[in-house]
Amino acid sequence: MGEQKHRIALLTDSTCDIPPDYVKQYDIFVVSQYVIWGTEELRDMIDIDPRSFYERLVKEPVSPKTSQPVVSDFVRTLERARDEGAEEAVIIVISNQLSGTILSARQAKEMVDIPVHVVDSLSTSMGLGWQVLAAARAREAGGDAQAMIAAADKTRQTMQVIFSVDTLEYLHRGGRIGGAAKLVGTALQLKPQLYVDHATGRVEPGERTRTRKKALKRVYEVFFENMDTSKPMHIAVLHSAAEEEATGIYERIREEYEPVELLMGNVTPVIGTHTGPGAIGIVGYYET
Repeated sequence: MGEQKHRIALLTDSTCDIPPDYVKQYDIFVVSQYVIWGTEELRDMIDIDPRSFYERLVKEPVSPKTSQPVVSDFVRTLERARDEGAEEAVIIVISNQLSGTILSARQAKEMVDIPVHVVDSLSTSMGLGWQVLAAARAREAGGDAQAMIAAADKTRQTMQVIFSVDTLEYLHRGGRIGGAAKLVGTALQLKPQLYVDHATGRVEPGERTRTRKKALKRVYEVFFENMDTSKPMHIAVLHSAAEEEATGIYERIREEYEPVELLMGNVTPVIGTHTGPGAIGIVGYYET
């Protein structure tokens, strides 16, 4: 990482889906979640990357599970940040409704000798990532920890996380289906739309369609119905082993809406464990 450039360290977890060049540019510490595959414990995005993960997922008879970072993972990262010059830290993590990550972060906070602020993003993927980037940009502008947290909170007020999974099978297996549980059984053959409710931090069911084409069309339409397209928009298109379709959506957004920031990437293996291959999401917010 080299010399710590900031008095306030910024930490998140690997479900943030922030592109690696942004992580480096903004000096963000990313604490890995774990993919548990049989007896193997793989650090998300370190020991396993999306490409090798999806290749293995469709072949392997054993289903992977996921596990949150342990307290010592956060302690170690906070100590490293402190040793590199940080006098304070802000940790922004995945929704408490989707993972126990925040519990590990809160315990770690009590075990280091610098002030640490732990924030529940009430989101995941780039719904978390955009909040972390907003905090990083507030820090770049000279903001203190409270300004960083306020910037993250502000993006969450207009944040939309909408995605379609090709099958509910993986969400059902992983037990992370939340309010979407009622879809199982009646709808395994349908293409469900899911969204994150940022009031509760839960994944909830949206519309159901019979074809993938219609599902992706409705994800696009519903996302922009919930955005103020007259305002500057920051948008990410995420996918799990569905690059061609994601690229089509990315290009369409660029042509139709010209957001101030538009990213595309893979979801992390930990998220992919729950969505399975073929998931596509649009995640973004507008400035107010």
